[in-house]
Amino acid sequence: MDYGDIMEVETSGASWETSNGNKLRYSGVKASEAMAKEDADRMKTYRSKINKVGEKYGIAPALIAAIISRESRAGNDLHNGWGDYRGGVYNAWGLMQVDVDPKGGGHTAEGEWDSEEHLRQGTKILVDFIEIIRKKFPGWSTEQQLKGGIAAYNQGDGNVHSYEKVDEITTGGDYSNDVVARAQWYADNADF
Repeated sequence: MDYGDIMEVETSGASWETSNGNKLRYSGVKASEAMAKEDADRMKTYRSKINKVGEKYGIAPALIAAIISRESRAGNDLHNGWGDYRGGVYNAWGLMQVDVDPKGGGHTAEGEWDSEEHLRQGTKILVDFIEIIRKKFPGWSTEQQLKGGIAAYNQGDGNVHSYEKVDEITTGGDYSNDVVARAQWYADNADF
């Protein structure tokens, strides 16, 4: 299945909220690229698994790497594989931060936090969201649907209402824009 060319997806990059939360004093594509670059050495550990899973699902490996960078900083932000600590519990599992919160995605964690099995689960969830967005917005271009699917990975497909406001309620108000910018950096600079 052709999910579009990540290099052709328009992006404004990271918001000030995301950039500032990562101790950067600037925002936009430059900030997204800086965060991707910071995670690049850790990301090398997962490259072969990411490339294999990307090939299996027809998703650019650079996009999987970008989600890993955004969600867990290539594992650096995890506590024994868990993240998204709120309400006294961890709500997401693994490099791609699969949502296990019953009030959120309600998924059952599969595999070890850094395993190929986990990456397959996270990527399958992403692909499912892209397919849902394709059906919901058939008039969007393939690249717009890809970006909408990335936003849905963070906020759910029911919260994607228009392309112009695709990140309106995503974490940091920039999830798909930041992930796309990181993916473009990984594609150009890190053999994904």
